[in-house]
Amino acid sequence: MSHYPHPIIAREGWPFVAISIAAAVAATIWGGWGWSAGCWLVAIFVLQFFRDPPRKIPPEQESVLSPADGRIVVVERTRDPYLQREALKISVFMNVFNAHSNRSPADGEVREVWYHEGKFVNAALSKASSENERNALWIRTAEGVDITCVQVAGLIARRILCYVKAGDKLARGQRYGFIRFGSRVDLYLPLSAIPKVSVGDKVHATASVLAALG
Repeated sequence: MSHYPHPIIAREGWPFVAISIAAAVAATIWGGWGWSAGCWLVAIFVLQFFRDPPRKIPPEQESVLSPADGRIVVVERTRDPYLQREALKISVFMNVFNAHSNRSPADGEVREVWYHEGKFVNAALSKASSENERNALWIRTAEGVDITCVQVAGLIARRILCYVKAGDKLARGQRYGFIRFGSRVDLYLPLSAIPKVSVGDKVHATASVLAALG
């Protein structure tokens, strides 16, 4: 899978951007600025939601990068339900004002992909990890470290997009998916990993380091 070029506005959003701007222009032509103000606000919201800015990758190869923009809502020891192991879990919650492009947290090979249908409860809640619609990647680094990266749909999010399959190679910061309109990403790391974030911290995809691999 090649690196996705960054055109500022994510390709997933092009139809939504075109429709919202066309509707705002039509409302302006037919009803004037007074009637079209709401349409232009919607168009601006759609533009900011689907922004996909390029990010600088931290140089530390042993670091685990944030797979998403948002706020840290979980840093805890728990059970990895996909690899059936005890793990360090770090979760990033994305609200509707965050960029929703998902990036690989580490260099590695995708060993398996699991998709589960589910509910659409608030993604900030802990039960969203096990009850909501979700898509999980098992990534194994060249050093043999296993990382589970899970896209989780939210209350408004109704579409998880993942562009990789088992056998694909991912590079740190490489774009691999997108979730529309509010969601979260869960990372399950080895217990030897050292967390570099705390609950409440704001993070940015690729640019922020979530943990160091021990």
